[in-house]
Amino acid sequence: MPLIPLHPLDLAAAALLLLVNGGLSVAMSLRLARPLAVAAVRMVVQLSLVGLVLKQLFALQSPWLTLAVVMVMLLFAGQEALARQERRLTGWWAYGLGTGAMGFAATVVMLLALTTAIRPDPWWDARYAIPLLGMVLGNAMSGVSLALNTLTSAAVRERAAIEAQLALGCTRWVALRPVLRHALRTGLMPTVNGMAATGVVALPGMMTGQILSGVDPTEAVKYQILIMFLIAGATGLGVLIATLGAVRRLSDGRHRLRLDRLARKD
Repeated sequence: MPLIPLHPLDLAAAALLLLVNGGLSVAMSLRLARPLAVAAVRMVVQLSLVGLVLKQLFALQSPWLTLAVVMVMLLFAGQEALARQERRLTGWWAYGLGTGAMGFAATVVMLLALTTAIRPDPWWDARYAIPLLGMVLGNAMSGVSLALNTLTSAAVRERAAIEAQLALGCTRWVALRPVLRHALRTGLMPTVNGMAATGVVALPGMMTGQILSGVDPTEAVKYQILIMFLIAGATGLGVLIATLGAVRRLSDGRHRLRLDRLARKD
């Protein structure tokens, strides 16, 4: 069955559902009507531009243009991860740590997927690389931002307990272990919950899109399983690198807690 095309009027009809949310915001004084409208317009504009860019990118099949798009996606993901942190590291660490962790994790996972499981020709084919990277990077971004925000906030909150252990001779890794474990669990929990609910509670977007476009459901399921494994791997690796780097930054070689390396809370 071919894909059923959508008319702009079809999208406009679906957009009317946002009026329900806007009305709820006004009725309950949530002050979300304006942010909701801005977010909706921003989403439409961004997706429309992305569609045009990807159409040209798929037609040109240039590895350098594909790499440029990948870098832009990574840089924006780093900025979004930074924006979600209540307490940030000072200096370039605030942006560089999360971005570097996500970049390394996504690179490892994508190279593995494109050279072993999917094997497009060429292996960097933008039609495969860009959509897969978008899903992997988006979930890794959420995990890394949650983990870093949890770790820095918990380090400030548990300062007395951490410094007491350091004073008793514990190393920084031992003293900060409870905070580190809490941050790791927080960063990984959305991925764990997502995998547990996939298939029974929710049909993921990629699988739904493939089925709607006429792909056999069993093949769509295989791709979705692959995607979930890639997401879990990238998120786990990114969260681990980011949190270990943050622990190292929030302490020094003399095993002292260095909260002065955190920017002041606004």
